[in-house]
Amino acid sequence: MKPLKTEIQRLTFAEFIEWKPEGSHYELYDGVPIEMPQPLGQHEDIASFLAEQVTAEYLRLNLPYRIPKHALVKKPDAESAYLPDVLVLNRPNLIHEPLWAKASTVTLGASIPLIIEVVSSNWRVDYLTKVKDYEEMGIREYWLVDYLGLGGRRFLGNPKQPTIFIHEFIDGEYQVNAFREQERLISPTFPELVLTVAQVFQAGSG
Repeated sequence: MKPLKTEIQRLTFAEFIEWKPEGSHYELYDGVPIEMPQPLGQHEDIASFLAEQVTAEYLRLNLPYRIPKHALVKKPDAESAYLPDVLVLNRPNLIHEPLWAKASTVTLGASIPLIIEVVSSNWRVDYLTKVKDYEEMGIREYWLVDYLGLGGRRFLGNPKQPTIFIHEFIDGEYQVNAFREQERLISPTFPELVLTVAQVFQAGSG
């Protein structure tokens, strides 16, 4: 494994891909590689459950989608790349992705019908940084699954309530809907999906 450069000597994305240890879980924030901590079991249960539900739906609809295990999402004009919990790819558009073949990385909103992030302790990244970057990329749907109610009170209310936020890309910006408890999630990409917030959160309680 190559030695990591100091924070002052920030990495380009190409350098990051060359440096990144095989099988590791790093994201790149403005040129700084950050190792992702091992997620909690409940976090993994919820992410896996949502991947299963979404996969069943796109297979039922015979859509040309796929959920990769380790693909990165890179904002085209920045040295940042993220490893989402659930990344749904529109496979026909991958021929237009310049980094897909060599780096398993997508940069175009048209390649990404849906991203799901399960919120962890670094909630500001999911609520602020990724929302901004995904919006600027034109990713048409982004779920924030805050099962522990970790986000700020301006998002979750006071007292905080575990919430799922669904961001829909409309006219160049995200419109956000919040869902709680027994409410059914309304997905623009999968409008026939029948799934409640309680079902999602219960997936991580076993």
